[in-house]
Amino acid sequence: MTDVHDDLSDALPEVDPDLLELAGSVFADADATGTGLDTALWDNLEQTGLARLAVAEDAGGSGGTLLDLAAVLVEAGAYAARVPLAETDLACRAAAGAGLDVPAGPLTFALDRAGALAVAGDTVSGTLARVPWARSAAAVVVLTGGSVVVLDPAAATVVEGTNVAEEPRDTLTWDGARAAVAAAPEGAAGEFALRAALWRATLLAGAARGALARSVGYAGEREQFGRPIGRFQAIQQQLALAAAEVAAGGAAAESAARVVVRDGIAAPTAELAVASAKVRTGEAATAVARIAHQVHGAIGFTREHDLRLTTTRLWAWREEDGTDGQWAARIGELVLAAGPDGLWPLVTA
Repeated sequence: MTDVHDDLSDALPEVDPDLLELAGSVFADADATGTGLDTALWDNLEQTGLARLAVAEDAGGSGGTLLDLAAVLVEAGAYAARVPLAETDLACRAAAGAGLDVPAGPLTFALDRAGALAVAGDTVSGTLARVPWARSAAAVVVLTGGSVVVLDPAAATVVEGTNVAEEPRDTLTWDGARAAVAAAPEGAAGEFALRAALWRATLLAGAARGALARSVGYAGEREQFGRPIGRFQAIQQQLALAAAEVAAGGAAAESAARVVVRDGIAAPTAELAVASAKVRTGEAATAVARIAHQVHGAIGFTREHDLRLTTTRLWAWREEDGTDGQWAARIGELVLAAGPDGLWPLVTA
């Protein structure tokens, strides 16, 4: 029987190994232990063309593919990079789709499905909660109602907040602020919800890989009863379980990216693939974080230990851009809508 994942791999171009090597070296050299935006890393990403990798060249990007960015985001997650790579890509795509310009520098994106912002001509009022990286962004791109809005965070009242990984999640309030406003393309809200979930899944896949790598390294160094704990069968079994979760989550995220490239973000197959990837990487996040801390023992829970850089992101990111439960419910809706005759074609594409 032919494997579906193999079919997808054969049908689409592969990511350049040199790009992965570049991304790995850039993220490995960065300081992941601080809080807030890593400005040195962001400058390095801009100089190497990774900051806006999948943005078209005529829009100020590097013209890479969605698969390129997915692979780089996995590396960013593995090294707990303190930069808004996913948010900048979403912001650039939303603005470009509406014919709006964005400034240079790190950007952030918000999907205002609740209608928290009121748009009147070129002025905007309202409050957005938990906007990623807002305090450090050159602009906030918001998809609200039928409009795409580009706002200056400096014109807002900012209440700083964080997620459990201490990444910025700020509340912004604008009162009659001037903004660049344009009509959003039809279906943009659903599209960007999927894109955000896809990027979050790839970050989760990377963070799980990073947590496993730290755990394997620790098990090879920490000695108990005269030998490394990694030689004990119980530890080996737990690491094997974690490795299986990392592989499953990574395969789900990669497959979803490939389906999106092949079929387009608006295709039902793409929605099913992205929803499945977000659920599967969320499940992997729970299992891998638990096993990683069990292997490390009490030391792994301390703030001084670098394990928390990946595990806190696993806990935070599984709840962002849609929870496991929300995306699982969406999978159920897609299955019911396909019906008995459409389910198999939907799953196998």
